[in-house]
Amino acid sequence: MSVNKEVKRITTHVLHSMKASSEKIAVLTGYDFSMARILDAGGIDVILVGDSASNVMAGHETTLPITLDQMIYHAASVVRAVQRALVVVDLPFGSYQGNSKIALESTIRIMKESGAHAVKLEGGEEVAESIKRILSAGVPVMGHLGLTPQSIYKFGTYTVRAKEDAEAQKLLDDAQLLQELGCFGIVLEKIPAQLAKKVSESLWIPTIGIGAGPHTDGQVLVTHDMLGITKDFQPRFLRRYLDLFDLVREAVEQYIKDVKSQDFPNEREQY
Repeated sequence: MSVNKEVKRITTHVLHSMKASSEKIAVLTGYDFSMARILDAGGIDVILVGDSASNVMAGHETTLPITLDQMIYHAASVVRAVQRALVVVDLPFGSYQGNSKIALESTIRIMKESGAHAVKLEGGEEVAESIKRILSAGVPVMGHLGLTPQSIYKFGTYTVRAKEDAEAQKLLDDAQLLQELGCFGIVLEKIPAQLAKKVSESLWIPTIGIGAGPHTDGQVLVTHDMLGITKDFQPRFLRRYLDLFDLVREAVEQYIKDVKSQDFPNEREQY
């Protein structure tokens, strides 16, 4: 019997039990009520209200422009839809870096105004003070190492991270630090599969991979990418389970045809 089938609500404790019993954790992003309701009904373990909403929902090139107010709006919409999944919300760029007091204030706003269950933030040692302060308020924190999209202008590229020994060692050290600080889990983005395996085996908290191979304790994808709603993004790690872009476009074309030919509405579709 799987751990997550036995519980009515997924909590951070449930995720730890899933890792302990070697049951993989399934995570998808969610930004709105309607989609989150579908994800929750499908049995997803965790819904990440990602700052990828900046790209997917608003059309920005990076995750940097999205604001705290906008993240709270998306998070509240998701929380209203969810009965079972754990809802984790990204702290957006500028809401936690360099000032642990601002980090706590941002987190409290997210928790109070959205009803979310946890927050996620990018970085290791450099954000340790912010993580400590948030945890001191009793809010669960998920870490994020490897490719950290909020630092894209520092990296200058979305290429695989931690291929060199020095960066790989820093990532291993940061992962241990995040666990010691009290993070309940860590996202590992776009790092070599063998490094992700080493990190995952060295921790008792779960790791969630995206472009980090099969050895992490779970996987996360952007829902709009996985469903084929977005068409212009095709990294190696992405598996498309549907091609909704074309399916929806075809439905729209048929609707237009039916309206213009006066086939819609027909006799049964009027009062």
